[in-house]
Amino acid sequence: MTSIELDMLQTAGVGAFALMIGMLLTRKVAFLQKFCVPSPVSGGLIFSLISLALYGWFNVEVSFDDTLMKIFMLAFFTCVGFQCDLKVIKQGGKPLAVMLVLLVLIITLQNLMPLGITKLMGVDPLLGITAGSVSMTGGHGTAGGFAGILEEMGLEGADSIGMAAATFGLIAGSMLGGPLADFIIRKRLGHSQNQSQDIEIDPAMAGIESDEASPEGRTQRVSTNEQEFQQYAKASYCIILTMAAGTLLSWVFTKLGATFPPYFGALILAAIARNVMSFIRYKEDGKWVKAEGLLDMERIISVGNICLSMFLEMAMISLQLWELQSLALPLIIILAAQVVMMALFVYFIAFRMLGSNYDAAVLCAGLCGFGLGATPNAMANMSAICYKYQYTAKPFIIVPIIGSMFTDLINAGIISFFLSLLR
Repeated sequence: MTSIELDMLQTAGVGAFALMIGMLLTRKVAFLQKFCVPSPVSGGLIFSLISLALYGWFNVEVSFDDTLMKIFMLAFFTCVGFQCDLKVIKQGGKPLAVMLVLLVLIITLQNLMPLGITKLMGVDPLLGITAGSVSMTGGHGTAGGFAGILEEMGLEGADSIGMAAATFGLIAGSMLGGPLADFIIRKRLGHSQNQSQDIEIDPAMAGIESDEASPEGRTQRVSTNEQEFQQYAKASYCIILTMAAGTLLSWVFTKLGATFPPYFGALILAAIARNVMSFIRYKEDGKWVKAEGLLDMERIISVGNICLSMFLEMAMISLQLWELQSLALPLIIILAAQVVMMALFVYFIAFRMLGSNYDAAVLCAGLCGFGLGATPNAMANMSAICYKYQYTAKPFIIVPIIGSMFTDLINAGIISFFLSLLR
């Protein structure tokens, strides 16, 4: 076996190239546009398939450095924290509570159903647990964390089974969320695409071009592009500062014995800063204005979207699809049933419980994302839907809160309960 190891910059370069391929495919392939498949997913899968071909045909394994991927993830969730306006959260209190109930129901079903399948097929029930919420809602992190316990209980190869199932879930969550939410919006809400969003230039790319060849160009750059650049620079500095301070807060949480994702400290700190600044006033040109205005939220959101795209793309190209080759028939049946169950649950139950409106449809896209994959998949699914139709703030606040504060805790408790029944 020949190993090719890419460093962090090479990994980021491949990720950026894959993202550009994905964006091109999204523009050119009507299927991807129609069903809201995120560009990082379409581009990332192509490169994952290339890695699979190199591994299977030429005995070459390509490995990627995840250093910058973690930084992009941290930056993205910091931007999410800045969007956590308490006034909006208060308005969205009921959907947040409903999402928690739905999360408990999904995790419970993700464990009950595989146990039923394993009993019918006469195979080890621990296989069902491994292909349940351990690898679906839990993803690679939880699958790795419970592998030792499952192996101690008698399941050989629990780690590789869990990783393969989590890889399947990551892809399934990205491929299901957008199309299903789009179907709900078109068939059950009767919405059509918001044509006002069909613009020629991506707002996140504004300010890059400049023309200094002539006085007219220089004047234009100073009056428009330079101002745009300064706004993006200010937003970027604010994000970086909060990320740095957030790592200290995460360290404090760790010392106190709390277990949270590494981005949690930055997310909480950004949310605190956003809401504290909404109460602070300062005088400018003889008028009192809110300090909240110093946070350029439009640019912060744009930077966050860029970081989300890069993080998810780097995660997708790093998928080791050859792990799926080890899936036996019972495991394939269980994983396929998980996807079908999620689609039916979201369409017939979750959408209604969340209010049967546009926000509910966007939340359904997110539910598929973190119910089968991870929170970033959920955010990408919702972004794809909002880009096609219209932006709505509540889902982008609710989903990260659920994903960062409650998912792992609830999942671990329910998994432990089912494991106790099998001991």
